Amino acid sequence: MTHPTTSPAVADLLAAFVAAPDERLEEEFLRLAGTVWSADGPVGGAAEHTPALVAALDGADARRTGHLAVLLGLLAESEYREHPAGDGPVRTAVHRGLDRYLELLAGSGAGTPLTTALLYLLAHFPEDRARILTAASVDELLLDEHDLTRLERALRALDPDDPDLGRCWPSPAAWNLNEDERGFDKASIKALAPEQIVANWNNDTRTVLAYAGMKAYWAVRHGAALETSYPAPAAQSAEAAAELGPQAFARHADALRCPSCDGGLDYTDGVRCAACATAFPLAQGLLDLSRGATGSQASEEDDTADLLQKLAAMPSMGVYYETVLRPAFLRIAGLNWDDAVTPADEDAYLLARTRPVDGPVLDLCAGAGRWTAVLEQAVGTDRLIAQDLGLPMLTALRRALPEVPAVVASALTLPYGDATFGAVNCWNALQAFPEQAGIAIAEIGRVLKPGGTFTLLTFRWADDPVDRYFQGSHFFPSRPAGMLLFELDEIAKWLADAGLTIREQSGTGSFVFITAERTPQG
Repeated sequence: MTHPTTSPAVADLLAAFVAAPDERLEEEFLRLAGTVWSADGPVGGAAEHTPALVAALDGADARRTGHLAVLLGLLAESEYREHPAGDGPVRTAVHRGLDRYLELLAGSGAGTPLTTALLYLLAHFPEDRARILTAASVDELLLDEHDLTRLERALRALDPDDPDLGRCWPSPAAWNLNEDERGFDKASIKALAPEQIVANWNNDTRTVLAYAGMKAYWAVRHGAALETSYPAPAAQSAEAAAELGPQAFARHADALRCPSCDGGLDYTDGVRCAACATAFPLAQGLLDLSRGATGSQASEEDDTADLLQKLAAMPSMGVYYETVLRPAFLRIAGLNWDDAVTPADEDAYLLARTRPVDGPVLDLCAGAGRWTAVLEQAVGTDRLIAQDLGLPMLTALRRALPEVPAVVASALTLPYGDATFGAVNCWNALQAFPEQAGIAIAEIGRVLKPGGTFTLLTFRWADDPVDRYFQGSHFFPSRPAGMLLFELDEIAKWLADAGLTIREQSGTGSFVFITAERTPQG
């Protein structure tokens, strides 16, 4: 039945969606969604059409009801930019269906896609927090701690006197912090201005909603959405990483350059530029080339080296990243909710594609060393250099791979000479600095020898506009404006401009696997 305030066009699309055969369901859903919602906000008349969407919940099967719940959730947050307090007309219209959503939740069943979709929808109504959490906590639903804590966090109001920022993605339950780490968090939060606290809180909330929404949307289309954690690597010693002296870097002397003047480095007494005499701190196998001139006075050198050692001794989050956060990121960036791409698949790609010409091999943005270890299998320890700008991650790498030297430096200004590397790898990192990705690829092209290979894993925007919206609605600390991924043609242009020719390109979902080769300059 047509709702009295629904236009014929929307009514027809709603009827077509409800009646669509399974093979056309996704197409009809996107047609319907496009008439009331867009990534930029609600489409005109969305508030008037919302009652019809709520009413359609009564006559639809579980799969179609799940789709409608996701659409109603999208509408509930679609006015965020203009109505951050949640008092916009569209959200108000969606909220009027709360009783029906709770009734559906009570009968949705444990672990079903419909339950996942309803949790996403209900997460938009913090004014009904107590009622919603009571309904979600019943034994019949058997919600796991991740779903339940995401819901609780989305419905929670900010406490300005004790703000709890970060550590909520992919769920608050995923974080198991010790007392020192909690103290570090609280000290960091305390240093924020009130407006920064509010902004971070709102971004955290939107990120939790985006993850829950993307999980729900996958589940209603495919029947299930997996939240797999990767096995923890072998336990590492709490001791500081073994020392590697200057000679571990001296074997790559032809490649390493002073970031201040581009001169060669001398390894006779520490690491120092032979041309400008700038000294660079070396501690626990970490050579810091992240700054320009550090000066040559002993006091400045000692202070910098001491700071590096203290940071390297901090508890590392690198292992935690690899086991929990990385697989969650692959789910949202790569649409990997079905585990179609596994760590073993990534290993196999690198082992098959890493075929360097003469010269050292650079693992750029190496993180905690998960893929550095694979490169070590492919090319041997003596050829490897690991590089990252994050000290805690490199500390984990050094403990896991005590013979591999690591350089602290930016991917945007590589401290290496032209045409000095046999191969470069950049795995699951390019999207961390999307606005500068072209600069990083140009630098990679510069340091590669002719015939040298560049292996890359990154992610493109999803084809589906709803998936794409959820991808972009993740607000991580590295990019508070929201996540930004790539289009394939822009990656291809950056590679071509850097003198790199694509030799292989593949990837399921929105994964992008590329092997490119440095072609000789004409």
